[in-house]
Amino acid sequence: MLRAWIAAAAVLMSASGAHAAERPRVAITVDDLPYAHGSPEPVTRTDAARATEINRVLLKAFKAHHAPAVGFVNQQTAERIGAPAGAHVLKAWTAPGFDLGNHLYAHDDTNALTTEQIEQQIMQGEPMIRDALARAGRKPRFLRFPFNHTGDTAAKHDAVAAFMATRGYRLAPCTIEAEDFAFNRPYELALKRRDQETAARIRKAYVDFTAAEIDWYAKLDSQVLGREAPHVMLLHASVLNRDAVSEVLALFEQRGFRFIALDEALKDSAYATPETVTKFGPMWGYRWARALGVKVRGQDEPERPAWVGQYAGG
Repeated sequence: MLRAWIAAAAVLMSASGAHAAERPRVAITVDDLPYAHGSPEPVTRTDAARATEINRVLLKAFKAHHAPAVGFVNQQTAERIGAPAGAHVLKAWTAPGFDLGNHLYAHDDTNALTTEQIEQQIMQGEPMIRDALARAGRKPRFLRFPFNHTGDTAAKHDAVAAFMATRGYRLAPCTIEAEDFAFNRPYELALKRRDQETAARIRKAYVDFTAAEIDWYAKLDSQVLGREAPHVMLLHASVLNRDAVSEVLALFEQRGFRFIALDEALKDSAYATPETVTKFGPMWGYRWARALGVKVRGQDEPERPAWVGQYAGG
């Protein structure tokens, strides 16, 4: 009996040691394909070249860093830059190692929509994605809601979740984000003004803030779960990330992260935690904390520099 106990203990200690020694993992996701505009004006055909360039650079960087990625599409934006350009961008995302997901047709806030309107937005957001993936012998698998608003009431949340399942979708969560959208508008404005010095400051501030947020969310998830589950990073298809994506990916590499596909990350048991219903769109570490009854100090999360928003008058 003693020998059996010692053997079992050795197995547990070995498994625990292997788990502790495992490198942290992260899946990369990119919202608002084909182009996350940095101004209130809608995207038009004049933005086609910029959208094409943004996605070319993003995909090139992901390939260079061996980082699988999923791009989440707003079909209305793809239509507005023109069918040829939109289809070209989406086709590029069907290369091996990359995938496309549904981000609703018009990026509307689901808190302001009825269940029926959300379902319509999901269906309207499918055709171009389905066509691009079908050419690669695949189907859409992932859906992410704008602002991460997954249902502000239990009835809406559950009804939409059931509808998603009937269309073969799995909700795409995210555990790390660095408010890149808030940096992108002043960054584009600085470039428009040919204010290269400020643009460089904004880009550096964004990368520095991203580093702080990676560390914060790694610590948060470890506190809530007692371990570090595979992360999912949220980026946007923006001019800022066109110029900073390699630096952002390097931040993960410097911390020993291994890049993995989204479907691999979602195999972890953490993502089977029942989702909390909220009208807000927090990262999943906060949602897990609420579901598991773990108290966390969200007020300690790093804040982006105030001067960045002030530059754009916000």
